Amino acid sequence: MNRLHRITLLIGNEAVKKLQKSTVMVVGCGAVGSFAIESLARSGLGHIILVDFDKIEESNINRQLFALDSTIGKSKVDVANMRIADINPKIKVDTFNMFFDENTVLDVKPDFVIDAIDTVPSKIALYKWCFDNDIPFISSMGAARKTDLTKIKIGTISKTTVCPLASKIRHQIRDLNMNDFPVVYSIESATPQKNVGKEFGSVITVTGMFGLMLSDFVIKKLIS
Repeated sequence: MNRLHRITLLIGNEAVKKLQKSTVMVVGCGAVGSFAIESLARSGLGHIILVDFDKIEESNINRQLFALDSTIGKSKVDVANMRIADINPKIKVDTFNMFFDENTVLDVKPDFVIDAIDTVPSKIALYKWCFDNDIPFISSMGAARKTDLTKIKIGTISKTTVCPLASKIRHQIRDLNMNDFPVVYSIESATPQKNVGKEFGSVITVTGMFGLMLSDFVIKKLIS
């Protein structure tokens, strides 16, 4: 019995074959991205492209799958690559240890892109890249300072409410005349932090759900 036996029972051989022939690029391998990557790998994706410039820190351990005591200080894309190989060595993995911005040039053509980036300029640059290359994508909005899983939704960026990050994105894409696109976002108001500072608190149940919803959307699109 092979490692994809249970998913094959659920979605069928043809759908699994579609996934095995598909390529998904995940930009951002942290709290949200790590869960998206994990579920793509365990669902039998044939080719995963990883993009992230960062290294794992101890403070990542509370919410990032790739963050372990043994991986502190290591490149996120390298750790993700090793984990994918341990899940399924047949998956092709390409890694780009880089910061995605408006000057980024990537000679790849994935079937779908998952945006799990934190910063607005990088998100906008990725959207432009996807539109310019005619590649469908889905984007994560803000998962920090949230605790209620029932308030997490999937919709189009134009229809988002409450989320401050989504509001910033909406205004910028409107000014750039960019088309609408799907996002995962929360309609929960930000939870007050116990310690006020520049960093936002976050919990794995919420960031994980964001990542799983992103990958679920992509998987369903790929096999439809």
